[in-house]
Amino acid sequence: MSVLEAGVDYEALTAEALVAQVLRDSAGRNVCLTSSFQTEDMVVLHMLREHLRDVPVIFLETGYHFKELIAYRDRMVAEWGLNLVNAMPLTTLEEHEAKFGLLHIVQPTQCCQIRKVEPLMRSLEPFDWWFTGLRREQSPTRAGLKKVEDHKLPTGRHLKKVSVLADWVWEDVLKYAETHGIPELELYARGYTSIGCEPCTAIPEAGADARSGRWGGKKLECGIHTFSEKS
Repeated sequence: MSVLEAGVDYEALTAEALVAQVLRDSAGRNVCLTSSFQTEDMVVLHMLREHLRDVPVIFLETGYHFKELIAYRDRMVAEWGLNLVNAMPLTTLEEHEAKFGLLHIVQPTQCCQIRKVEPLMRSLEPFDWWFTGLRREQSPTRAGLKKVEDHKLPTGRHLKKVSVLADWVWEDVLKYAETHGIPELELYARGYTSIGCEPCTAIPEAGADARSGRWGGKKLECGIHTFSEKS
């Protein structure tokens, strides 16, 4: 069933209404959330857990994360009783660096493909509905984001990608998190605005878009949201 065939104007729905509608359309089955444990993802997770307490939460365990992010992930898993799914690369970090060296420096796109994109695409195979915390405001590469899009995985499998917060601005995210008592990852207080692997994440310059501190400004996407095809 395509977005149009569903007979629902997803774009017109508020974030909370969109979550409820998708969970009705899916009957709560084969639904997951990809989460980097940044505030957007925690907001979407909070909304999902109002309806589906054990929603699978897919986390990309690259081996390069900030220790503060891993500590926050583990804290929230414990406090919220999350159904965490660690998407693991096919090689350990030691094997990866023995083969490629510091690939994240010389070929960051290839590094992302190996340690983020491939593990995620593999982890998404069982699911039909994929929730994300993407927002149009985050960067120019996300400006045309739809709330619900049909996507095709590299294997040819189709699923629906749901960006609940597509039309939200950062102030909306902060307000929801504060209203619902969602703890904040401490890296935000240090000036980070978009947090990925530690070697590839910097504090952006004042006034720059949220993702400008990623990969030394050489690119804005790891490939997760570009390697899978819109169909």
